[in-house]
Amino acid sequence: MKKFFLMAAAIAALASCNNAGPKMDDMPLANDSTSTGSLKIAFVEVDSLMTQFEFCKEYSLILEKKSTNARNTLNQKGQALQNAMVNFQQKLNNNGFTSREQAESQQAAIQRQQQSLQELQARLENELANETATFNKALSDSLQHFLTAYNRDKRYDFILTKQGDNILYAAKRYDITQDVINGLNKRYKSTLKKDEKKSDEKK
Repeated sequence: MKKFFLMAAAIAALASCNNAGPKMDDMPLANDSTSTGSLKIAFVEVDSLMTQFEFCKEYSLILEKKSTNARNTLNQKGQALQNAMVNFQQKLNNNGFTSREQAESQQAAIQRQQQSLQELQARLENELANETATFNKALSDSLQHFLTAYNRDKRYDFILTKQGDNILYAAKRYDITQDVINGLNKRYKSTLKKDEKKSDEKK
């Protein structure tokens, strides 16, 4: 069940990275644009985005719940299959079947049970993978739409994702993570309010 709860895929939608992060200097966050030569560069901390953007927090709980439910379902059915196999072997060893046909019938039933379990596992994994892909796309779209609007004033040439060693060093003054998180959460809350208003109007 390693394929369940693929939150790493959400991070991969933003950057290819790992968990070891470099130290940054202690310079304060600059809200105005910062230039490097003729280029204006900023970066966003992926870990902070994933843990502080309300949409990510809520969706991660949804995926985690679905993963847990799927895992529990498969464990229960797997245990039932195991019990059936043990029971079959015991009856076979103790001559508990009245005929060869009865033994073959029960063996065929166990094989069908095993096939059904394999199909269920594949279906649940596929459903969760699709859910994760939907989350990744929604996150990517939300981030791109926000940054497009955000950068109309800031006019950065590059806005990079930062996590692990994909950027070996970055001065704190280039960090726009909190601006992005605050902006995304504001837009997300506004979207929720609009959805609630539409829901109330339908009632």
